[in-house]
Amino acid sequence: MARYGIIENNKVKDIIIANAEFAESYEKELILLEDDLIKIGYDYIDGVFSYTEPPITEEQAKQWRNSELQTTDRIAQTPDYANRDAWITYRQELRDWPSTADFPETKPSKPE
Repeated sequence: MARYGIIENNKVKDIIIANAEFAESYEKELILLEDDLIKIGYDYIDGVFSYTEPPITEEQAKQWRNSELQTTDRIAQTPDYANRDAWITYRQELRDWPSTADFPETKPSKPE
């Protein structure tokens, strides 16, 4: 028994466990999955598996941004917090982000 990916339109649409005899007789394209990390949704192009994250929606981006602002609230209110000025700048970048040309593709970077 082995893992096989059912390939449709260059994507893994489903995964089944089957023996080689069944796989050979199956009506759709099956590819032996030698890597347990390959999951439904992976691309399969020219014999190579890859995964591309789906694009983030504006709503998801705003939820992430709001979470980041909430998480860093205490930093903004702590005058002696290490690297506080960089965090204040980051928080402003988070607030400005939805009005930038690269929203929602490129998130502001956290200070180190």
